[in-house]
Formats: sequence, C-alpha cells, structure tokens
Amino acid sequence: METGLGKAEMEAAFMKRDATCDGLFYAAVTTTGIFCRPSCPARKPLPGNVVYYEKAAQALFAGYRPCKRCSPLLSDADPEWVGTLVAEIEAQPGQRIREGGLRERGLDPATVRRRFLARFGLSFMAYQRARRLAAAFEDIRAGSTVDDAVLDHGYDSHSGFREAFGRMFGMTPGAVATGSGDFIRIAWIDSPLGLLMAGATDGGIVLLEFSDRRMLEVQIGTLRRRFGLPAAPGKNGHLETLDLQLKEYFSGSRKSFDLPLLAPGTPFQERVWAALRSIPQGETRSYSEFAKEVGDPSALRAVARANGMNRIAILIPCHRVISADGGLGGYGGGLWRKRRLLEIEAAVMSPAADGVGESLFD
Repeated sequence: METGLGKAEMEAAFMKRDATCDGLFYAAVTTTGIFCRPSCPARKPLPGNVVYYEKAAQALFAGYRPCKRCSPLLSDADPEWVGTLVAEIEAQPGQRIREGGLRERGLDPATVRRRFLARFGLSFMAYQRARRLAAAFEDIRAGSTVDDAVLDHGYDSHSGFREAFGRMFGMTPGAVATGSGDFIRIAWIDSPLGLLMAGATDGGIVLLEFSDRRMLEVQIGTLRRRFGLPAAPGKNGHLETLDLQLKEYFSGSRKSFDLPLLAPGTPFQERVWAALRSIPQGETRSYSEFAKEVGDPSALRAVARANGMNRIAILIPCHRVISADGGLGGYGGGLWRKRRLLEIEAAVMSPAADGVGESLFD
C-alpha cells in the first residue's frame, strides 16, 4: 500500500476514529460486508473482522458496500488544517513552513506529509516548492524582474533560484520574461466521486482525470510531450471555471460544458474524441454503434483504445460508450464511477452485465 501506514497503525487509527486518516485508507468489515472511513462513528467491530484497502474502489471491487453513516464514496473531507495550510501558501507563496513551523501550529510533520501525498501526490515541502516557483513564473511573466522574484519568493541567491526554476520549467527566468514561456497548471478539484486532477494552459483545459487512475502518470507524461511544456501546481481562469461548472454538473443543474478544450492526439484519436462530444447527455452508444459514428465500423478495438486514452474525463464523455448488451463495458476511472456518471445524466442502463467487456475495453 502507498499510505505509508502499517496494518497496526491503520487498526489503531480505525479503532480510535482518527479523522486525520480519512482518505488514506478504508476499513472493510467481513461480518457485515460494509466498508468505512477511519473516522466512522459506528460501533467498531472486532479487529480480526476488518481488512484494509488503500482505495474505496478496491473495497467495492472486493464486494463490500459503502457505509451509510460515514459515506466513504463521497469526496474525502480534508481536515481543516489542510485548507488552512493551502490558503496560507497561496497568500504568501514565498514563505517556507518547515517542520518546526508545523509543530508550532500543533501539527505532526509526518501526518502532514502523508495527507499531502494522498491528496496532491506531493509531500508538503514539495508542494510548497512547486507553488513558490509557479508563483514566481507568473510574476515574471506579468512584468516583475528576476531580482524581485528571487526576493519575493524566499530564495537566498540568484543561482539557487535559477537552478530550481530550470529544473521545474526547463527554461530560464529570462525566457519567461520575454513572453515565450508557459506551463501546464495543475489543480485538484473535489467531487462526489473522488478527487479530480485538472490541467490547463492559457488556451484551455488539457487534463481532467480521477486522481487515483492508474494511467494518470502516463497521461501527464503524454501531455508534456504533446505540448512541450512542464507541469506544476497553479491556477488560471479556465481551472476556476471548470471547478464551478463541475459543481453544477454534479448537482444536476448543468447539461453541457462550455470550456475550451485542448486534446491533441493522433488524427484517429482526435476523430474519436470529437465524436464523443457529440453524444448528448442522457444518451449512450454501444462500442459498435460508436465505431460506426466515428466512420470505421471495423475499428472496434482501435475505437476502444482511443476511448481509453481520453485525457479529459466527463467533458469528453467516454463514459457514454457501453457494451452492446447494456453492460458498462470498461472505464479507466472505475466502473462504479461510470455507473454513477450515467445515473447523474439519467442515461438508461441495463444492470444485467456490468462487467461484460471490461477486460477488452478498460
């Protein structure tokens, strides 16, 4: 497991209802067939009747049902201190909060590290460094001098700043000052189906994936190659609009998205992704029907592969393509999410064969 916690630590956290471990693991009770968050207020079972999973999806696929008291499928609520730290970093990207500073705030550095790794894929220190450099990038592009960036963002020397800047962005601060530099801004968006990682450039949205998808690192690597740009935590107007529109979508009040999307691929992939966007909300297509719409009825497997390589989930709705018998087929974000997305969109589904086609199309 990637939680950094051993079984004894997970057992202790579950038994004492440690909310700081919510999202780091899930506890499944063999005698009831239910899985919970660590903080679940329900009566605790005997330790021997509990197994632990890193992801909620793993517990689902093992046959456990989500607890109705702690709702483990809802987006994991971070402890208040996570939001406080993030807001503090955003307000003053140049400051450096070290382990001593965390202790002064009453926080255990190891717990902070685990929580940031689970949410952002970065340790707390790495998150600070990335935001500090991203803020410096934006300031330089907006007209600040390199000297100001060095001082404003907590660097003791020009050489240290230039070295760190070059490692992250693959370019010099001077190149950014001339207006030739850019980077893919990465942000994390909470949703009822789990944390989403989003990416955007000035031109539009380039990434939207569930953060636990196994293909995520591959997708980010593909983005870097396709755009020739580095990726770092950041914000822009497209990401803020995306956050708002996703909230409306999950609440049932939004039927379509009006954001600019940048999805470069092979000519065939781009044809498939464009066709996906033409499937109206509330409707589905079988893989064979969709292959015909793409214009190549014989390319069933190629269409399925292109579907699976879609980097912008929900907005490019690959979840609307299902098996011919009404089963779900496959979905990189997990079949349970595919079903829920279709339920949100009120697409008619047959429950008969949800697993059919998963090995072919996932």
